Amino acid sequence: MRPVCVWSALLVAGATAADEGIFELTPPLIPLHENAGSSNLFPVGDCFGFKLEEATIDEMQKAMQNGNLTSVNLVACYMRRTFQTQQYINSVMQINPDALAIASQLDAERKAGKVRGPLHGIPFTVKDNIGTKDNLETTAGSWALLGSRVPRDAHVVAKLRQAGAVLFGKATLSEWADMRSSNYSEGYSGRGGQCRSAYNLTVNPGGSSSGSGVGVGANAIAFSLGTETDGSVINPAMRNSIVGFKPTVGLTSRGGVIPETEHQDSVGTFGRTVRDAVYAFDAIWGVDCHDNYTLAQKGKTPKDGYAQFLSNKDALKNATFGLPWKSFWVYADAEQQNVLGELVKLVRSAGAAVINGTEITNYETIVSPSGWNWDYGTSRGFPNESEYTYVKVDFYNNINKYLSQLNNTKVRTLDDIVQYNKDYTGIEGGYPFPNGHPAFFSGQDSFLASLETRGIRDETYFQALEFCQSSARNGINDALNYKGRKLNGLFVPVDPGQSYQIAAQAGSPLVTIPAGIHSDSGMGFGLGIMQMAWAEAELVRWASAIEDLQHTSGTPYKRTQPTWRGYLQKNLPVPL
Repeated sequence: MRPVCVWSALLVAGATAADEGIFELTPPLIPLHENAGSSNLFPVGDCFGFKLEEATIDEMQKAMQNGNLTSVNLVACYMRRTFQTQQYINSVMQINPDALAIASQLDAERKAGKVRGPLHGIPFTVKDNIGTKDNLETTAGSWALLGSRVPRDAHVVAKLRQAGAVLFGKATLSEWADMRSSNYSEGYSGRGGQCRSAYNLTVNPGGSSSGSGVGVGANAIAFSLGTETDGSVINPAMRNSIVGFKPTVGLTSRGGVIPETEHQDSVGTFGRTVRDAVYAFDAIWGVDCHDNYTLAQKGKTPKDGYAQFLSNKDALKNATFGLPWKSFWVYADAEQQNVLGELVKLVRSAGAAVINGTEITNYETIVSPSGWNWDYGTSRGFPNESEYTYVKVDFYNNINKYLSQLNNTKVRTLDDIVQYNKDYTGIEGGYPFPNGHPAFFSGQDSFLASLETRGIRDETYFQALEFCQSSARNGINDALNYKGRKLNGLFVPVDPGQSYQIAAQAGSPLVTIPAGIHSDSGMGFGLGIMQMAWAEAELVRWASAIEDLQHTSGTPYKRTQPTWRGYLQKNLPVPL
């Protein structure tokens, strides 16, 4: 993490004469001993007459359209917010030194009458495993890749630049997107340190897209991109009381993204509202020549994008949803069952039907009763029915291919990464604790497991891939076709993780919307909506309709701002 004084110097160096007045930043941070535990502990403050706290993208656009705000103003205010919160939540790995210059160019375009779309001039962050060919690093949080140069922007970054969004910086993450260790501190990386959630700084912030979820939840950025192999968008979104949108595998390109497995990796979006998350998603989906999986979307996507499907509560009339109780709901704690149940009742009151008992086929076998477990098949004695069996093989092949395309680095293979972590175990935890690093308690055991496979796709590999994909896909599709009736979606609890694991194995989309806060931990939990592949339009329609219902009915079952619980405590690692 760079010292704040260095970041401040970058801010001053990036300013121009046209940015006069951007450093008149008020009000000051209130003393830390006041309002302990309150959402007002770290007030966002005024942004040149604009209320930045909880501001939507539409509100930012309106203020810029009216001439009351500029993109440079927004970048400056989000920089101030980052300086204010960084030493507590550590949501940003690196601020883009060119952010102010980019914003200034976009302000000039607006002044000349050119507005590219709803993201014009809006600052965003991306997870540090998403490549940018600029003055930022792309390291997956590892010192091993510091100084390496990517051949091009990741496709999703290039598309956001084209849409006029301002790349504010790289978000912190769980190192190597949780691939390196089986027992570790979520949200920690050697290069970035420990990311912590503003809801409770002493517990798991959600991962592996930790900084993306934490930053949006704490009003430190407008929106963010993350990646998901199995829960890494949905989990941090849920825990930080924001919207997480994980699309079908192949709808958003993985070109230029540090990989895990081509069968499940997906780039998703974070926003404080469904509309904000969908604006970001609409800008990044599409075919990319650097990701052959995106070719499958042809003929399966709407002509004019997904924002057209945003709706209000009236859309819920005559909609029908399934509630797979035995598959997922039985594993949610009593508080979630109660709060999510009340939200489901609210949806029913708006005219929708909710059918209890439409289950995932073969859930007794494929759903782990103990929570998320991507090696659940092996724990049952069947590695040929385990997701981890093919993930560790894919990672070996995918990461070696990715590393071969980098410049200015001596790290070319997974073997090199493993050796680097051993050579620098004090910072990269090459060995299990206590000989390594406490945040990587099991060392780099997952890397070693992947290394052992040598990328060989044997019979067990193909059996595991076929079992997990077909079981999950057929299970979801069967549940969505209840007694010959096609349902509009499946309502699922997101915590403790079985629902997003099944969606990940199926390669199908999932969205989570804020629903409540755990009374014990202070962390958020969400209502998930599950659908079959390429059905993102359905998720957009129903998630936005339910969100509108939440905000117009006066219900408490919606997004709640963070209370900064445990902000005076500094612990490492953060327990899972």
